[in-house]
Amino acid sequence: MSGTDNGLGLTQRLKSIRMLVLDVDGVMTDGGLTIGDDGQEYKTFHAHDGLGMKLLKASGVNVAIITGRTSNVVKKRAESTGVVHFYQGAEDKLAALQDLMQRTALTPEQCAFMGDDVVDLPPMLRCGLAIAVPDSPDLLLKHAHYVTHKKGGRGAVREVCELIMQAQDTFDGQMAQFLTQASIAN
Repeated sequence: MSGTDNGLGLTQRLKSIRMLVLDVDGVMTDGGLTIGDDGQEYKTFHAHDGLGMKLLKASGVNVAIITGRTSNVVKKRAESTGVVHFYQGAEDKLAALQDLMQRTALTPEQCAFMGDDVVDLPPMLRCGLAIAVPDSPDLLLKHAHYVTHKKGGRGAVREVCELIMQAQDTFDGQMAQFLTQASIAN
């Protein structure tokens, strides 16, 4: 944990979250951009992150995506993970976040924003929980309430999803389904 806490501890911030808002490049991916000869863009997503997003949604916390780039690959990833609130080509991520909060009737304290670069700082500072990946610029790390142990595209999103569920006492319930399936198989 880093940044200023304004009297609220990390656990209290996590308990208030009803929406996890994610950047894509550098958070859901490792930040690398692969473009084929045909101009097609390719991205690699971590399977653990996708399941984490689904589990978080099943626990009652929605997931949204706000990205500055436009990509059909990201749209497909959003659909496959059940993300309903999806903003592409968002040159002003803060405006997109404010639109999202208005549409969902959520307060800033109920939102967490996870970013990796300075363009993510305005929405991060607006949310009740600002999250950065460890290879973010120092300015972001300074203002983050939480810095993940895992890098973007390498399980950082799953780490945050589990952290939120643990703080909200929904983690064990989400894991129970897998334990039940495992005991049936034995």
